[in-house]
Amino acid sequence: MERWFEFMGNHPFLFGILAVLVVVFFIIEGQRNGRKISPQSLGILVKAKNAMLIDLRDAKDFREGHISGSRNIPYSQITKHVDELKASDRPLVFICNLGQVAGSALQQVGHADAYRLDGGITNWKAQGLPLVKSK
Repeated sequence: MERWFEFMGNHPFLFGILAVLVVVFFIIEGQRNGRKISPQSLGILVKAKNAMLIDLRDAKDFREGHISGSRNIPYSQITKHVDELKASDRPLVFICNLGQVAGSALQQVGHADAYRLDGGITNWKAQGLPLVKSK
């Protein structure tokens, strides 16, 4: 650890470049994965703007528990629905298990008003929010 501080003191320019690159990396990664929406804000968006909820998990996981009003389009089939989703005049919210797959789907669809559920269904459950089971 002492050597790290010594390096920073001897090479402030290099350390500054490293710090800038780290910040740029996180900014680019944040934009690449799309806008996030918290579980608490999701209900507000649905009521205010009639947002369409797209659950990207497979059918089995969807049946075991999904957010009320969501539509199941497994990620493996998202390319078949790109035109339909892109043409929607409603905001889109993509939902997956952890939020990463949703970011990828968000990029593929390219809808102007689209979000991904922050933390996915895992975060939704952790917040104690309800899921609906299909028969």
